[in-house]
Amino acid sequence: MTTPANLQDSKELLSKDGFAISNTWYHGTSSGLLASIQQDGLKRSGDKAMKQAAKQTMATIGNSYSESFEPVFLTQSKELAYYWAELAVRNRKVRFEADEEPAVLAITLPEELNNQVRPDVGAAGLLMVKEGEAYLAYVASLFEKAGLEAPSIDLMKADRMDYLNQLGMAYYDKDIAADYVSVV
Repeated sequence: MTTPANLQDSKELLSKDGFAISNTWYHGTSSGLLASIQQDGLKRSGDKAMKQAAKQTMATIGNSYSESFEPVFLTQSKELAYYWAELAVRNRKVRFEADEEPAVLAITLPEELNNQVRPDVGAAGLLMVKEGEAYLAYVASLFEKAGLEAPSIDLMKADRMDYLNQLGMAYYDKDIAADYVSVV
């Protein structure tokens, strides 16, 4: 994966302590979702079409489907958001044969809302499967590109702040109004 030059920010954000934090966060998505996001903001549980497709698939094979509510996933880095955007595009292409492009959104929150962004410790489960292993390798490559030692984290024993600082994984457990969201 080659991240566009305007999104390559890890060298500026990374230090031995991990990714710097500010009141601007990033979210990776697919261009096919931009119009809805620009109108309605970022909604928890994300891509409604993907959720509906999963529900229909489960009904077809005779299983019940109970929808879970997920927070809005965020990161400090445009580069990491692009990684997730690529994954969103790939997933939508497989499911809908959609011809979409990765899109990175900037979310600038006022201080009282910014204080509600949390480290995504729940990502431990994701990071233990193949997709997560690829993400960890990608994060390691960003550290190395910045001339830093890649983080070595025991996912089951890691401090919750390591998920934010070392892995760039955060969440906001409410919908985010369109006023705070812009396309990078």
